[in-house]
Amino acid sequence: MSIRVIVADDQAPTREGLRLLLSSEPDLEVVAVAADGLQVVEMARRHRPDVVLTDIRMPRMDGLTAIRDLLALAPAPAVVALTTFDLDEYLFGALQAGAVGFLLKESDPNLILDAVRVAHEGQGLVDPQVTPRLLHRFAATSPRPATDDMSTLTPRETDVLRHLAAGNSNAEIAQALVISPGTVKVHIERILAKLGLRTRVQAALYAHRHGLITWADLP
Repeated sequence: MSIRVIVADDQAPTREGLRLLLSSEPDLEVVAVAADGLQVVEMARRHRPDVVLTDIRMPRMDGLTAIRDLLALAPAPAVVALTTFDLDEYLFGALQAGAVGFLLKESDPNLILDAVRVAHEGQGLVDPQVTPRLLHRFAATSPRPATDDMSTLTPRETDVLRHLAAGNSNAEIAQALVISPGTVKVHIERILAKLGLRTRVQAALYAHRHGLITWADLP
């Protein structure tokens, strides 16, 4: 079955360009386009997409608010944020709001396609152009004390979270821990539930904040 996608951007040429790009792929189906934040939420209620690719700066309702409203839907789509401006406030705002990916509009088209596909699989993708800033920000931040929620994780879940924070895919985590990818997926679902998080990107940020992984541990 095709991955159902909604595209939201207040610029008509950008909307059409993204629609054409996604529609050119046999496994992707653009079920609607939206010109602002209010419209994308309404379209998502009506069409129930698997993935929403949304701009952050939009009229009537900004993209960050739209992301939160989209994730409050049942079922909630995976959201990939897209922007012309690689500002930290947009990057961190989008990820903290629950976006599973963050791309620049100048990103390679293949990267945009990959981001939609991995979002549908429950994983995340951040544009390599901004990833170093993301990691350096956490490298410069002193770890916070572990929370009570952290104590609810099993040793295996903690190992999975550490690998996830290092940027490893489910397959790579499975290989490193000698377990199946399906088991990794179950562990990640339990980690998110225990920590009160929505996405694996938020889980990775959590791990960095609480000292489970440091800059020196990263490749």
